[in-house]
Amino acid sequence: MSQNSRQGSGSGASRTDRTSTGTGTVAVLARESWLSQGFAFLTRYWIAIAAHVALILAWQLWVTLGEVPGYVMPSPIDTIAALWDSYDWIHNTAVTAGEILAGYAIAVLFGVGVALLSSWSRIVDQAVMPLMVSLNMIPKVALGPLFIVWFSYGFTPNVLIVFAICVLPILLTTARGLREVEPDLLDLVRALKGSRWQIFLKIQLPGSLPYIFSGMKVATVLAVAGAVVGEFIASEEGLGYLMLQVQVTLDTAAMFMAVLLITMIGVVLYGLVQILEHLTVARDSRIAAG
Repeated sequence: MSQNSRQGSGSGASRTDRTSTGTGTVAVLARESWLSQGFAFLTRYWIAIAAHVALILAWQLWVTLGEVPGYVMPSPIDTIAALWDSYDWIHNTAVTAGEILAGYAIAVLFGVGVALLSSWSRIVDQAVMPLMVSLNMIPKVALGPLFIVWFSYGFTPNVLIVFAICVLPILLTTARGLREVEPDLLDLVRALKGSRWQIFLKIQLPGSLPYIFSGMKVATVLAVAGAVVGEFIASEEGLGYLMLQVQVTLDTAAMFMAVLLITMIGVVLYGLVQILEHLTVARDSRIAAG
């Protein structure tokens, strides 16, 4: 009996050792995977990172060695120090980011939806697509005063300006992608009694994703510009509005900080679109934007 107990306890201990060993191995593999991914990221983007660092160093050296006045060109250090001034940076950044994301999301949904309808109906294609192109020829700055009359100041007119500026590239690239599907493949699915929705989900959407993401990447740049234009014209908060306020006092460091924060919002949005593209589109099918 005691021998069996010793054997049982021995086998239990061995199982515990194997479990702990297995857990340790998994932890080591996870750590190595994380390190390898980080190394791969640095290997791929080290030139871009080095270029940004070199630009910041050149900026600092130019201001310091050239003795450039702070109201003309602040140094990177002075620009970062502006974050501690009482300009409510968090609230203004959140307002601008919200305007960009809301207008951009509406543009993506509207652009993809109209492009889909135009691929289903020749009448929609011949009527709506030229109309959208014509409407987008209107200077968006000229729409600002009209939006103020219609919607007053605030969040809504800025979202509409963002939408108006960035919807066209999404619409055009999606429409092109939907047309690039092989006709023989569409005829085969129709012969198998596939519905329009099934054709879109199974055939058109996967084939047009590279084009959709190409337009979405271009639209990220336009969305940021649209938010700033809207805040210059029809806003009482946000980073663009803040830039107009600090311009009066010649607080150039705060102006630069607002520009950097706007740029960071755009970079984050572009990065999110790129991550989504990497998750949904095969590498060989991606289309470079710009």
